[in-house]
Order: sequence, then structure tokens, then C-alpha cells
Amino acid sequence: MPLGNGRYHILHEGRSYSAELISVEYATKTVILKLNGQQLELQGKDRFDLLLDKLGMSNAAANKVNELKAPMPGLIVDIRVASGQIVQKGDPLLVLEAMKMENILKAPGEGTVTAIKVGLRDNVTKGQVLIQFS
Repeated sequence: MPLGNGRYHILHEGRSYSAELISVEYATKTVILKLNGQQLELQGKDRFDLLLDKLGMSNAAANKVNELKAPMPGLIVDIRVASGQIVQKGDPLLVLEAMKMENILKAPGEGTVTAIKVGLRDNVTKGQVLIQFS
């Protein structure tokens, strides 16, 4: 049941859940939400993604990343990479404090850090480029 402002009450198999939609990135089919206070990042797949997976051709181009953008406004409290560093998918890059929670932003794919566009203690806006990759 929608409660307004991206908040929902969900009943599933007799259990009650409180959900809040934090952000949606349609290009990467990524959704960030809070479920009972715990932040989750979900990656969706459409029928074409499933077909490519079935054929063994899962989107290799998606593993190549060009930039990391802020998923929400916040404060940069830690930078864990340096320019020129090679990162793999899932490597921690930055820590973004938002809504009194620290969120570790991880590499969405493989790449080499070419530029870090923010500094420690910088306030950032949603969608702002934080790190560029080559």
C-alpha cells in the first residue's frame, strides 16, 4: 500500500514490511531502497538481459564503467581509492554519509580511476559525478 513520498507498507506471506524508495537508475536498472530500515541495492533484469545470460553473453559492456555518480545527496567522509588505481566490481571507493548513515559506494564494474572529482568532507548532490574511470 503506498503511503506517499516513496514510502510503502508491504504485506508478504503474513509479514509486514516498511519500504522507502531511495533512488532508481533506469540506465543500469538499479534500485536503492530501505526495507525495514536496512538499505538495499537491487539490480533488475529484463527479458533481454535474461536471454543474454542464457546464451552466455551477459552484458560484458556493463562491466566497463565510465563514472560513479552520487546515488543521493550527502557528505564524503572517506575516499578509499587513488587516481590511477585499478578497481574491480564491488571494490569500495568512497564512503558517503547521508541521513545519518554511512554508505559505502562500490565500483559498479572494472576500470582504472582516472579522476576523483570530490574531496574529503565535500557535500555532494544526487547524480553528481564523484569518480571517473577509463
